[in-house]
Amino acid sequence: MKNLKMIKQLSNPKLKKPIFIAAWPGMGEVAYRSALFLKEAMNFKMFAKLRAEFFFKPAAVSVKAGIANIPKPPAGLFYYYKGKEGPDIILFLGQAQPPLEHAEELSKIIIKFIKRYSPKLTITFAAKPESIDHKHDLSLWLAATHPSVIKQFEKAKTKVLKKGQISGLNGILLGVAKDEGLKGACVLAEIPFYTAQIENPRATAIILDLLVNFLRIKLDISSVWKRAKFIEKEIDKLISYLKGEAKQEGPSPLSEEDVKSIKKDLAAYTKVPQSARGKIEELFKKAKKDITAASELKKELDDWNAYKEYEDRFLDLFRDKGKGKGTH
Repeated sequence: MKNLKMIKQLSNPKLKKPIFIAAWPGMGEVAYRSALFLKEAMNFKMFAKLRAEFFFKPAAVSVKAGIANIPKPPAGLFYYYKGKEGPDIILFLGQAQPPLEHAEELSKIIIKFIKRYSPKLTITFAAKPESIDHKHDLSLWLAATHPSVIKQFEKAKTKVLKKGQISGLNGILLGVAKDEGLKGACVLAEIPFYTAQIENPRATAIILDLLVNFLRIKLDISSVWKRAKFIEKEIDKLISYLKGEAKQEGPSPLSEEDVKSIKKDLAAYTKVPQSARGKIEELFKKAKKDITAASELKKELDDWNAYKEYEDRFLDLFRDKGKGKGTH
């Protein structure tokens, strides 16, 4: 296949060393939601389409009102933005990731097309699952094609990914860009691993915060933070419901698939995250000074299903108090 046949160009914008941002759906919807917010919040204009039918073969038919049809292949669209204060930007949004055997080929087609515009930098996003709770402050990590790119992000206070891998198109595109002589970076946002299959607006928000500062663009992301708080409350309700502590009230924004996924992941969630362990240690110190704080400690241990792990230490709090009384 020739590259010219793979991408249909609708216009040829005049851009000056644009930043190229590409995203596909992945864990926590972090990459796709971040790029989609950019497209919707700024005046991006579509200028090219990827002919996705070469990479996607239907695995099922879609049914509507009893009628079955072969579904349309997922779209892959290119947009551009002419910067006023910040840089020009090219944005690619892929509605779905193709089978992995096509990932490198698809990446090569996209990068060779983008090279026509002499991009200054290629940026992708990804999620980094961690053993943290869903209200934990999230960190951003960085993997880049060159040491000079890592230096560009120093002010963003990202952590450098020393070892690991970035799966899917959001990672492979970066490797292909490097092979084609382009500089690039993947920004990874932490997410709790037990919520990997549902939207994580908090991770999206911190990526957008980084882009605001790095690209010198203006964005109002208050709606993303509001969405993050809403989702977090719903996860709290769901966790409480699954533990038998409360009944689900009203409709949840999480689908049945989301609920099944969280149930499965919570069942395997035996490792207490460091953020929770830190709070538990503080509560132990507090309870040693004031035994009335033991009830707060017990609740925290129960919340993380960790009482058995800390049972001896917890009971020692009361034994110590009893010994103290006997000496008087």
